[in-house]
Amino acid sequence: MSIEKMEFVNIAGLTKDLDAVLAKLSECGCFHIESALGAGAKSKGFSSPREENPYNGILRKINEISAMTRMKSESVEIGEDFKENLSKDGKYVDGVITKLKDVIKQKNTVADKIAEYEQALSQVNHLKGLDADFQKIFSCEHIKIRFGRLPVDSYRKLPYYEDKTFYFEYFTEETEYYWGVYLTPVSCAEEIDEIFNSLYFERIRIADFVHGTSEDAVEELAEKIKKFNEEKEEYESQIADMMDVEKHRLDELFTHYKSRHDNFDLRSKAAVTNGKFAIVGFVPKSNADEFLALFDDMDGVSVVLQPADANGQLAPPIKLRNNKFSQPFSMFVEMYGLPAYNGVNPTMFVAITYTLFFGIMFGDVGHGLVIALLGALLWKFKRFSLGPILTRVGISGAFFGLIYGSVFGFEHLLDPVYEALGISFLPFRVMENVTTILIGGIVIGVFIMFISIMINIVTGIKNKQYESALFSNNGIAGFVFFGSILAGAVCELFGVHVVNTAYVLILIILPLIAMFLREPLSCWVRGKKFHLEGSVGDFIAANFFEVFEFLLGYATNTLSFVRVGGFVLSHASMMLVVMALSEQVSAGAVPIVVVIGNIFVMGIEALLVGIQSLRLEFYEIFSRFYTGGGTPFTPVKINYDETIE
Repeated sequence: MSIEKMEFVNIAGLTKDLDAVLAKLSECGCFHIESALGAGAKSKGFSSPREENPYNGILRKINEISAMTRMKSESVEIGEDFKENLSKDGKYVDGVITKLKDVIKQKNTVADKIAEYEQALSQVNHLKGLDADFQKIFSCEHIKIRFGRLPVDSYRKLPYYEDKTFYFEYFTEETEYYWGVYLTPVSCAEEIDEIFNSLYFERIRIADFVHGTSEDAVEELAEKIKKFNEEKEEYESQIADMMDVEKHRLDELFTHYKSRHDNFDLRSKAAVTNGKFAIVGFVPKSNADEFLALFDDMDGVSVVLQPADANGQLAPPIKLRNNKFSQPFSMFVEMYGLPAYNGVNPTMFVAITYTLFFGIMFGDVGHGLVIALLGALLWKFKRFSLGPILTRVGISGAFFGLIYGSVFGFEHLLDPVYEALGISFLPFRVMENVTTILIGGIVIGVFIMFISIMINIVTGIKNKQYESALFSNNGIAGFVFFGSILAGAVCELFGVHVVNTAYVLILIILPLIAMFLREPLSCWVRGKKFHLEGSVGDFIAANFFEVFEFLLGYATNTLSFVRVGGFVLSHASMMLVVMALSEQVSAGAVPIVVVIGNIFVMGIEALLVGIQSLRLEFYEIFSRFYTGGGTPFTPVKINYDETIE
């Protein structure tokens, strides 16, 4: 997979054609706009057209209608009879807002009434059992009556105040409160109120529209609330009917003026002078011909295509080209940072290695298929970006599960299948091959590290970055040194003696010297003279410690891949624990333990393995050949989802 090749675009014309050109650029879907002033137009006397967007006002009003009705504005096909008249259209929208506000005000008034009556109903419901007319109670001249609720702990303290002149009666008992009423003479009201305040009595005030006994009041309030709700529904129906009539017209206005608004905002990227304008940007090379054809009918507009690096002040944007398998993994590349334009697209490499790492560490047929199914469902119904990745790594996990012979933790379930097929070397028992698993993880890691170094060498030579490609720890010098160390160790392990003085001097010491002198050597290759910054002692010390860091890096990066084997063992061990627990419970509880255990292991392992696989990608692989920092290719378009505040 590669990076899409770009063409630098320079568009010039008369200012009267600027809006029409910007409209075409938005519609084509393949033009990445840049600031013309940032591309050097300022030095030629151009300036930015600074004008207030005239379409802000009407779009804010349309958004206000959307907020009032909770109906999102949508992009629609505009009728052929549509004619722009900003002033007239603005008055039309104002009229809709006025009508809506009138109905909504009446609806809100009724809604306030409903809330008020529902609160009163809730209060009166707690006072059921009060067989007296509320109005008569409130008309008492010599007795003060307080309705409310008293905490249970406070209710138990009331006997301490037996010498005080009051009477408390509760009607409803809850876990934490007693709902009721206390009565006291007017002359004692102040003292008794203070006592009940200290006991955290929460007073409720019965509204003056509550009449009759508590039972009568409940019935009357419920009937009132029902009528208010019917009235509220009528107002809501009026709003819905109004929007049925006006919605399409409002959507037409939104579509038209949002397009005009976004195109007008693009003016800030253009440069103008003396009735002329200039626009610069990039277009994919594959779209160049159709892009040029857009302006065939505009005689006063000049469109010039140049190589992507024609303007030294602008770096070409990055558009990754990926196939269907690797496409979902581009999100990982974007997380780390897009490559430079002349760099390498690592998405396919990431897709293969990430899928491989995850499958090895998560090997279980059942778990893998569940993860794959979950990913497919998340993508189909939620368009969750991780969904396709889960599908791919889930299938990988199921494949390695076939190798391990594990199905939801059952290690012997597939044994009859392999026996019937005559496959004697499967299943590969994880817990019986611990050393092989750990060494296998290192071997896989070393192999991928070598591939990463080779990618760095190729891209470095291609881009004439000789220090990185030839003399760095990830260049030819590092490749020879690291490979020689490993090859020598393996040969000695198997009794093949290849390590001698010449081997050490040529394949180990010489690459170390090359890495130590990488800066002057790269200058020599370029035909340039090396200028030493600082003293010779500083140069020796700095490069010595850097080479020492390189050596530590080889060791730590290699050992880091032990985690691949470690997680294989971890996954198998956790399932062994689940199976052991299932053997300790009654027969009826076994399915529950097995299911819950599998869900737990599947969830925790999928999370950990996913994170660890990504860590290996970023820290052990990307660090060898990849640097981010590219600018994403973002074609201009009308954003109908964006609102105008």
